[in-house]
Amino acid sequence: MKQIKPISILLISAIVFTQISFAQKKSAYEMNIEGVKVIVQPSANDIVVIQTVFKGGVQNYPENKAGIEKMGFQALTECGTINDDKNSFKNKLDKVSAQVYGSSGMDMSSLTMNCIRSDFETVWPLYADALSSPRFDSKEFERIRQDAINEIKANESQPDYAIDKYARKLAFAGKNYAKDPEGTEAIIKQLSVAETKAHYLSILTRSRIFIVVVGEVDKAELEKKLGDLLRKIPAGKPFDFKKEAYTPSRNSFSATQKDFATNYIKGVTGGPLPGSPDYDAFNLAMRIFANKYFIEVRTKNGLSYAPGAWFDGSMTATANISVSTTEPDKYIAVTQNLIDKLKSEGFTEEEVKNEKTGYVTGFYYRQEMNSSQASSLANNEALFGNWKRALSIKDEINKVSVNDINKAFNKYMSNITWAYMGNPSKVNQKNFTNPPPPPPPSKLKKGAKG
Repeated sequence: MKQIKPISILLISAIVFTQISFAQKKSAYEMNIEGVKVIVQPSANDIVVIQTVFKGGVQNYPENKAGIEKMGFQALTECGTINDDKNSFKNKLDKVSAQVYGSSGMDMSSLTMNCIRSDFETVWPLYADALSSPRFDSKEFERIRQDAINEIKANESQPDYAIDKYARKLAFAGKNYAKDPEGTEAIIKQLSVAETKAHYLSILTRSRIFIVVVGEVDKAELEKKLGDLLRKIPAGKPFDFKKEAYTPSRNSFSATQKDFATNYIKGVTGGPLPGSPDYDAFNLAMRIFANKYFIEVRTKNGLSYAPGAWFDGSMTATANISVSTTEPDKYIAVTQNLIDKLKSEGFTEEEVKNEKTGYVTGFYYRQEMNSSQASSLANNEALFGNWKRALSIKDEINKVSVNDINKAFNKYMSNITWAYMGNPSKVNQKNFTNPPPPPPPSKLKKGAKG
């Protein structure tokens, strides 16, 4: 009998415990308070997480103001509130080891609080003030502005960050997804505290937000606290959260000279939008493809130390392929050959079965934390308009057939927008835009494993 390693026992035990915990929790429910959807998941533990989600992300500002929303959400906690300056605000949180923090991304921004249930009465007023009565102190704003500029400079020196940004600019030129939520050094330098505050207040409307609560908080108490908060927030105009499909009409390749030790390449192609019939099928297809891609590019051919492939599943959904390599022409031959082979032969029943098991197991394993549960509920509500999907993901995944997965992969893994950073003289661009030559012989010795 094969012995199970201790680490496997721990992993299985954790997953079983998580699933049992889900079964023991009270059912999730939603409320409508002052016109705002409030999603509540009782947690059967002593942690309370509340997340107020602002829909829109990069749709909320023009390209020449990229970064303004992230700066605004940092200011909510870093500049203090009307009732507490920065030091007082942070000291009160530190005293009870609680957290209140903002974040901003491509599709949404949020303000989150995380505390122990017994400290809820202490933390809630701080959270409510940060959301509805931020100070936007000019001195503290200058500090976070300089921090943001330093972060941008540090990121831009990283090749992985640079190629991602370059590829996004190429793929989404003239569209919302060309904007970078981080902004640029030039834009951030010009942002004033007044215009950043004005932007935040412009999106602080009941029409743009929804709230997720994960924790054991009495329903009547939630209704009272959230009602008092939301009555301070204007209703606002109806907000249209747009989904924008990306479908490149042809293969394209753009290169830029960079003095890197190797060449960085990223390919972007289309994907099914959230809520579309192909969404789960393509998600699973890309996860299986990613494993095969890694084996072909790194293990068998030694062309890169860290090739990656993924489906981002966002409001402008795309499939992404990345690599760093000194042999770009050999790389594209291997990659295109793999794509062609999978389109011709398809994925197998066994591969799909294993991927479904791994996906669902990983999902439940990650849901041990209240913050992860809140994020899952928030993402499903924002992207799909259906928070309940976070609770039925196992059923959704199990509905997908092998045929669904093969059809989705063939449909969306088509024309690719390629971005290249490094030495352009090392690559034949036609290999990326036209059918490449046969792949080179595998470097894996006959009979070798892995």
